[in-house]
Amino acid sequence: MQHYPNPGPDDFWFIPLGGTGEIGMNLNLYGHNDRWLMIDCGISFFDQLDKNGFTQTRVIMPDISFARSIKDKIVGLVITHAHEDHIGAIPYLWPELGCPIYATRFTRNVLLNKLARANCPAQVDEIPLGESLQLGDFHLDPVAMTHSTLETQGFVISTPAARIFHTADWKLDPDPVIGIPASKDLYENLGALDAVVSDSTNVLEPTSAVSEAKVYEGLLAVIEDAPARVVVSCFASNVARLQTLGKIAKQTHRYLGLLGHSLDVMFDAAKQAGYLSDDFTVYNSSELAYLPPEEVLIIATGSQGQAGSALHKLAMDNHRDLNLSPDDQVILSSKTIPGNEQSIDLMLKLFNKLNVKVWQADNNNLALHASGHGGRPEIQQLFEWTRPATVVPVHGEPKHLESSAALARQIGISNQLVGSNGDLFDIVHASITKKAVPSGVLALDSYGQLLSFQTPT
Repeated sequence: MQHYPNPGPDDFWFIPLGGTGEIGMNLNLYGHNDRWLMIDCGISFFDQLDKNGFTQTRVIMPDISFARSIKDKIVGLVITHAHEDHIGAIPYLWPELGCPIYATRFTRNVLLNKLARANCPAQVDEIPLGESLQLGDFHLDPVAMTHSTLETQGFVISTPAARIFHTADWKLDPDPVIGIPASKDLYENLGALDAVVSDSTNVLEPTSAVSEAKVYEGLLAVIEDAPARVVVSCFASNVARLQTLGKIAKQTHRYLGLLGHSLDVMFDAAKQAGYLSDDFTVYNSSELAYLPPEEVLIIATGSQGQAGSALHKLAMDNHRDLNLSPDDQVILSSKTIPGNEQSIDLMLKLFNKLNVKVWQADNNNLALHASGHGGRPEIQQLFEWTRPATVVPVHGEPKHLESSAALARQIGISNQLVGSNGDLFDIVHASITKKAVPSGVLALDSYGQLLSFQTPT
């Protein structure tokens, strides 16, 4: 067995196996005193054309060779939030690790559904919102972060050697619809920090992200003037967006319906965690076609044009419960994820054939969508409020990481550590050892087996 460096009592190390140098499949390890803490374990997707010219999507995730070698020293896997790029790999990789898993109630509900469908026997311990967690020498204080799904938490991780803030994904939303608003006091009161390990996804965006509350105004403006049915497609995990649409349905006297399996899963997970209890009465999808069109508001999966999704079936005019008419309208309450342009364009052409009007958040002055990631001004603000000794940019491609580091340098933060998966970030000494442990990508084959996978550069 290959031997890797081992952290001592005076060390605090950060080793990312996924999500640093790329966007997606986040998997982070923190090492101290011969023990390791894992934060998140996610997937990503890779699209490529097959020999017949059809797009094939592969599920990919981090290679955990190093984590497997230290599995007996991992004190726990702590989940920051319920997005696929943070939890999606757990059913596939946990059997090789066997460590305890910790998550808040909503995130736990979503994860338990995934584990059950994959026949994965992992148990998930609930972290009550706002409560600290002690795992070996690692003390974790949760920090409520505003993001595009419920109960997103960053963590201040303290050991005798160092104290860092792992942000998870975030934006500074003063009015998030559900959850605790972002505030200056929240971040200034975190105390002295040796490092901030921060999401860099939208650092190239020159403006701050739109507040989730603003989306209510944009969606209401379209829906209240619509002459017939309205179908809104958004990311199913954005429960605040679902709540907004429930409120609009009540205000515009429309019956609310859900189309798509992932929406049903998120709705159930949110309800069980105590959310969507007001202004969110859902009617059976099989009844929607028989209701007056001007009294129907539908939330559907498939905003990225995914074949087989509810929205794609509506565009193909072959959904089992509903056929759209020329007076009906569709709202894409989402951004176009790079790589999905072709599938979305195809779906738009199908709706055009049906004479169904489509509103796109990407090219509309109305606030029909809000990103869950903070723009450059927000990242600068968080750095200024927290004032760490070191900034470690993660959750971004190299251009994002470099830009985030430059921003930290610009406002006078002493150290910026820019690296990639498999590097060892020494927080105590503010240094990096390149390629200290193996890193790579695994992909699911058609039989559900994990194989080494080389993504084209």
